[in-house]
Amino acid sequence: MGLPNINIKFKTTAAAAIKRSQKGIVAIILKDAAQTAQGMHVLTNVTQIPATLGTLNKDYISRTFLGYVHPPRKVLVYVLPDTAENLAAALSHLATQTFDYVVGPPDCTAAQATEITSWVAAQRANGLTPKTVLPHKAEDSESVINFTTAGIKVGEDTYDAPGYCSRIAGLIAGTPLTISCTYAPLPEITDVTRLAKGDMDTAIDHGEFIVFHDGEKVKVGRGVNSLQTTNPSKGEIFKKIKIVEAVDMIRNDIKMTAQDNYIGKYANSYDNKCLLITAISGYFAQLELDGILQAGSSSVGIDIEAQEAYLQAAGVDTSAQSEQDIKEANTGDKVYLKASIKILDAIEDINLDIVI
Repeated sequence: MGLPNINIKFKTTAAAAIKRSQKGIVAIILKDAAQTAQGMHVLTNVTQIPATLGTLNKDYISRTFLGYVHPPRKVLVYVLPDTAENLAAALSHLATQTFDYVVGPPDCTAAQATEITSWVAAQRANGLTPKTVLPHKAEDSESVINFTTAGIKVGEDTYDAPGYCSRIAGLIAGTPLTISCTYAPLPEITDVTRLAKGDMDTAIDHGEFIVFHDGEKVKVGRGVNSLQTTNPSKGEIFKKIKIVEAVDMIRNDIKMTAQDNYIGKYANSYDNKCLLITAISGYFAQLELDGILQAGSSSVGIDIEAQEAYLQAAGVDTSAQSEQDIKEANTGDKVYLKASIKILDAIEDINLDIVI
């Protein structure tokens, strides 16, 4: 008879995690005078870039597809009139789309960066998981990558941070979840504004995403976001782009799979809660096999404390109940679960003592 349907769905979702994470989706907001190009475009390669766009905008999109290990799976481009006073129309449309990173125009202003940041924060507060790459935007947020490198030389052209945010978003989106974008090379760049090592260390410690010239090539300093303030529920690990990517993916996978295959489709019995627990456990086990989670680190089960609090609020005296009684109790339409996982980071710091 095989596994129950929800188990199969979760295992299938987990098995697709590597493939999905290898090719993310980038959204780009542009302003352009070409009326025929205005509105939404879904691109899967550079040949689909609207021909009527200005050269600056076409190059900005093209750089996104350079990616890293892989190019982005898709690039969503919303073109506003060049007279648009703000980005509201584009952001309103993007609220109906699914993507990983959003960037502003190649001449992104401080006001536009603030508009995007506020929108991303609002979306994440509603349970969605967009992130953004913005120039010189020290936002203290795991969802904002603060790109600050200047003097980026590509052939005869020189760009500052705003003109290269799409490239960085594409690079991050093309990074598999099994590695990080730290030290990822950008072979098209011949030079950048040089910084002393101490200045680069300081910039990274302050949540800046930088690229630098190592004497031979230009590469990413470290894959960090702009988060600075940590707390017990959001520690230092959340400063890593790789970790936040994995957290967002896991949250989305469990939410969408449960919505599509569990919510409203099963009675809220203890047995069916165990079915969901088994399914999520299988999902975690697959991510462990794929090298996204640490082997043997994952667990999921009924949240006893939350369930008991629900029962007490409903007027149930739990003082004489065993832990198993609380687990099996009727909780209406509520399911209280608690999980623990350990997301694997990438190798980034190596210490080697050599005795001669």
